[in-house]
Amino acid sequence: MEQKEEHSNLIKEHLKKRGITQTWLTKALGMSFSITNVYICNHKQSYLAIIFKVVDLFCISKKS
Repeated sequence: MEQKEEHSNLIKEHLKKRGITQTWLTKALGMSFSITNVYICNHKQSYLAIIFKVVDLFCISKKS
């Protein structure tokens, strides 16, 4: 039987690293808390537009 590989969650890592709350990110993205939580907990992949918003909020290079 194949074992499920765990992937790190970069959004969660950057929130923790920067001391930013999920509530702040939710407001900054203009989304509901529950939808933001689904993305942060890796239950669903977010749309590319949302990923680019998060990248801009965290000032991360899009090339990385």
